[in-house]
Amino acid sequence: MGRTMQGVLDRILYKVISRKLLTFLTATGLMIWSDLTSETWGLIAMVYIGTQGAVDIMKVYKYGE
Repeated sequence: MGRTMQGVLDRILYKVISRKLLTFLTATGLMIWSDLTSETWGLIAMVYIGTQGAVDIMKVYKYGE
């Protein structure tokens, strides 16, 4: 695998992992310190990751990478 392809994959994995981790930590913190149910926790995670994915797709579609 060439250096360019590996660089692209590294950037994609970095974005995906950091978003999922931030979402997990935020929702878990809210669940611990407030009255957040497990259903709401899952909803927060799905909505955040889904909307960020849609924003990224449109950004690449409109401006390229």
